[in-house]
Parts: sequence; structure tokens; C-alpha cells
Amino acid sequence: LAGTPHPIDRKITAEKLGFKEPTLNCLDTVSDRDFALEILFNISTMMMHISRLSEELILWSSSEFGFVQLSDKHATGSSIMPQKKNPDIPELLRGKTGRVNGNLISLLTVMKGLTLAYNKDMQEDKEGVFDSVKTALLSLQVLNEMIDEMSIREDKMGEACMVGHLSATDLADYLVKEVGIPFRDAYHVTGNVVNVAEDKGVDISELTLEELQRVDERIGEGVVALLDNRASMNARQSEGGTSSIRTLEQIERLTLWVASQQ
Repeated sequence: LAGTPHPIDRKITAEKLGFKEPTLNCLDTVSDRDFALEILFNISTMMMHISRLSEELILWSSSEFGFVQLSDKHATGSSIMPQKKNPDIPELLRGKTGRVNGNLISLLTVMKGLTLAYNKDMQEDKEGVFDSVKTALLSLQVLNEMIDEMSIREDKMGEACMVGHLSATDLADYLVKEVGIPFRDAYHVTGNVVNVAEDKGVDISELTLEELQRVDERIGEGVVALLDNRASMNARQSEGGTSSIRTLEQIERLTLWVASQQ
């Protein structure tokens, strides 16, 4: 049985409790845990993104990359290597993601075999939800603090951009748009330019116009400026692109959205 024979007004009850409207089916009301699963799923999704960002920061703070430097309060020393700085906080955030994912899977497993009515198994919903909410709030707090206090090594990032011929795609795009050759041919020409740069031990952005034209005389003077890595980044002007203007637009839109949710 579900519902009541007494003349109550469920709409008033729902309103007093802060709900938009009463549920449609009383049996479903006592046996449904979708609301808890949705909370756990949303937290797991958020923590997945936090984990990916943490993984990036772990790599970026390593000696091999050196793109960022975490503050001392968000890192510890090695137990054996006095020169080493361990990225404890991003590692813990990455680990906490597995914890909240486990809470989601746990409740899904509880619910999957139950009949369409209330069962005592459902008492297992609370511990996982409370734990995930607490973990998420603490994770957001420490993540915000860590990012606010870490140092960005622009010099190291700039050095990394000079490895791997990042502007090769810009050369191919130039040949297609400005010279008018098929992308298949532009791809081949660009590959030859990369080979020349590799033989010289330099990035393609460091090749002179004369060296570029030895590969293909159709390459014009305007391509030299396009091969600069910062110019390459700012050339991505489409909505959501990596240019400085578009990136600032994205930051502004997200800042306004976050403010509207508070």
C-alpha cells in the first residue's frame, strides 16, 4: 500500500517542504533513490574532472616538465630524497575520485536487485551520499587554494613549445588557404620542411624564409610570422579556440555562470 485515505493536500505539503510539486506515484516515492544516485553521479563527474586536472598538475610540477611549482604547504619532501618535492594534494585529490566513484557504484549495486517498493537495503544510501558530499566540498576548497597559490613557469612552457614543431599545422593551413594547393600536397610539403628542421636540430619556426623556399618556392614571406608559436595560438579565433581573446571570453562566461549559481 502507498498513499493515505486521509484528506490531505499533498501540494501544500510539497510546497511547505520546499519542493516544486508532489511526486506522481506514492509507491515510487518511498522506493526511489534516483535523487541520491544523481547526487553521487554529479559528484563523481565533478571529481573525475578534478582528478584529470590533478594528473595534469602532477605532470606539470615534475622535474621533467617544470611548468608549475606548488606551494610548500601543498607538497611534502621525499622520505629518502631531500631534493624532491612530492605533489601530495593533487595526488590525494586523484585518489579521492576513486572513493566517490565507489560510493556511486555501491548504491547502484544496492538498488539493482530490489523490487519496486521500499526495502531495508535502502538504508545504505546515506553513508555514501554524506561521504561523497563531504569529500567533494573539501576537494573543491583545497583545489581552489592550491591553484591560487601555485606558481606558473612561463619560461619553461615557452621552452617546451619549441619542441615538436607545433606550428607545422599552421604551415599546412597556409599552403592550403594562401597558396591554394590541396591539403594532401600541403601535408607532404610540410613534412619535408619538418625533415629539414630536424636535420638542422631546430624548430621549424627558426628556419629562414630562404630555407623554407628551398623546400617549396611557393612558400611566401608572410609565412614566417605565422610559424611563431604565440601567433599560432592566437590564430585559433573560432569560438572556444585557444587565442587569448577567446580564452578570456571563456573565463568571463564561466565566472559569470559560477556567480549565478551561488
